[in-house]
Amino acid sequence: MKNMILGMMLLFVAFSGQAQEKKNKNAKYEFEVNGNCEQCKKRIEKAAFSVAGVKSADWHIDDHKLHLIINEEKCSVVDVKKAIAKVGHDTDDIKADDEVYKNLHACCQYERK
Repeated sequence: MKNMILGMMLLFVAFSGQAQEKKNKNAKYEFEVNGNCEQCKKRIEKAAFSVAGVKSADWHIDDHKLHLIINEEKCSVVDVKKAIAKVGHDTDDIKADDEVYKNLHACCQYERK
């Protein structure tokens, strides 16, 4: 009886270990990034690609949306947003440092919220 209970417990532990959530290797995200021009587009996309695990990054000037595909085993959306903020662009929930923003070219300085 003890062996049977022990066996059931081991089986439960084995299956619960497999039930953990797997990270998506091709997770798609879209979020707002402030900017104005082609220089901004290059800077934003370069910052996104600087994060290991970013597979695709395409920022659209017209709607200020970054379309992103990442490997969640290597990075998170927050990692990408932090990298973009470091180069002077605000995202929907992470703001760039004021000094970095002020150092952007005049045409790249967007209206901050």
